[in-house]
Amino acid sequence: MAVTLAEVAAHAGVSPATVSRVLNGGYPVAGGTRTRVERAVEELGYIANAPARALAGATSDLIGILVHDIADGYFGVLTGGLQHGLDPTGEGEARRLSVVCNTQGVPATETACLALLEGQRAGGVVLAGAAAEDPEQTAALAARVARMAAAGARVVLCGRPPLPVSPALPVATVVFDERGGAFRLAEHLLALGHRRIAYVAGPPDRSSTRERLAGHREALRRHDPALTDACAPLTVHAGSERSAGYDATRELLRRGEPFTAVAAAGDAAAAGAAAALREAGLRIPEDVSVAGFDDLPFSQDTAPALTTVRVPLREAGALAAQLVTGRRPLPPGGITTLPTELMVRGSTAPPPATGRTP
Repeated sequence: MAVTLAEVAAHAGVSPATVSRVLNGGYPVAGGTRTRVERAVEELGYIANAPARALAGATSDLIGILVHDIADGYFGVLTGGLQHGLDPTGEGEARRLSVVCNTQGVPATETACLALLEGQRAGGVVLAGAAAEDPEQTAALAARVARMAAAGARVVLCGRPPLPVSPALPVATVVFDERGGAFRLAEHLLALGHRRIAYVAGPPDRSSTRERLAGHREALRRHDPALTDACAPLTVHAGSERSAGYDATRELLRRGEPFTAVAAAGDAAAAGAAAALREAGLRIPEDVSVAGFDDLPFSQDTAPALTTVRVPLREAGALAAQLVTGRRPLPPGGITTLPTELMVRGSTAPPPATGRTP
């Protein structure tokens, strides 16, 4: 015979309501009491009836995680931090089932995945990664998110701008200081003496591309207004993958415009840029400096190690887990901005005083 909630409560010496609070999460329960309840659950082998709980309330224990591509290192690190945050002890404390949906960053796919999660009465959703800046799609996404939040699901936007929804709804936004990070990276290159800085930007319709490119250009403008126009022909929009950085850098070389540094709006693209430069017979950083963005795990192991901007992806994932489960209240205004950090390594150096440049 199945163990009942009342039996768990009696075994733990607490009320059934307290057991329910512990199992549902998101409610303040004293640490000692929570431990007794969890021990009773384990000893008695209690299994919650998730469908019944979903019918009784507005939502289930399902957490949906929407990413562009889980195989991308950016999303792999972020999702790892998020899933660890759902079960920080590694002992099943959070009692959440998470499902990862690959959307390729396509707005229609995002809304379709949200519709499926809404049908499953998901208790929470995390939408991660840059947003496509299309007003019609943004409105459709905001309407879907608002409806889910109004039904009781917590929604967290991570690494993207806030949506136009009511501040009364349980919708939180975690953003990175991408503009500031790109500004500091460009300042670093300028301080080294670079004036012909190529920039491999992300797709032109993405929120992160806008922020990072704006920071890069602002640093150029503040150093010397003439640099903005001088470096404009050295900007190429590309994807975030290694092959995109490789192709974009080959295009820059083909144009014949001289440059002494390449800043890529992503570490994978920076790795591709470095490969294209080496293929052209150029040394890094002796002939051309290379820098990336995100500080993915491989960045320290390249030769030379990659100068980049650290985005706190794992920390953001852990924070998103706390917000989507209700273990952390919504911040004032619903928005949390996480800082980025310049990581100076061996791939950047002063430009060559003489000798060849592309």
